[in-house]
Amino acid sequence: MIDIRETILAQYANSPALTGILERFNAAVDPQRSIETFLHDVWNPATATGWGLDVWGRIVGVGRVLRIDATGYWGFAQGYPTSRTFGEGIWYSGRGATANYRLTDENYRQLILAKAAANISAGSIADINRILMILFGNRGNCYLADTSDHTMMLVFSFRPTAIDVSIIASGVLPRPSGVQYRYTFIPPAKNDFGNDIL
Repeated sequence: MIDIRETILAQYANSPALTGILERFNAAVDPQRSIETFLHDVWNPATATGWGLDVWGRIVGVGRVLRIDATGYWGFAQGYPTSRTFGEGIWYSGRGATANYRLTDENYRQLILAKAAANISAGSIADINRILMILFGNRGNCYLADTSDHTMMLVFSFRPTAIDVSIIASGVLPRPSGVQYRYTFIPPAKNDFGNDIL
């Protein structure tokens, strides 16, 4: 510390035992570096890493490990975004094929921020769209459409991965009671040069 006396209560400022202990401790350890490291690696969720993110995950109520489909089954992408077509997927055998996937720090940070936003949201379509932007904003357009039939349609302009679907299925998005989420994939339109039209 720069000035130890600023940290001591006035009634103990003249105590030779207390000031001696603090001066010797200050000479042996520089707490400023430890404090800066703690603030960067744990306290600030925008820069936290490893164990610090695990603490934030427990605070907001979301885990780092997700259960995802280990293999894609044959089906139609409109029904389930990770479905595979002929020659790519396998027939469903009746057994669940899942695997645990540990999110990287960057993906886990996005999930934590999305869950924190969901914890304080009103559950409106605008709030859910904001959360979708936190999760998938850097990948393309993704928005929520109300279908007026007790379902909410998540519309992706990109093909969501199995991890994306697992993040949504983990309960990070607020969902009104009795309402289900459905997914659809709308490939972006192409111009004459083969570029996406947004």
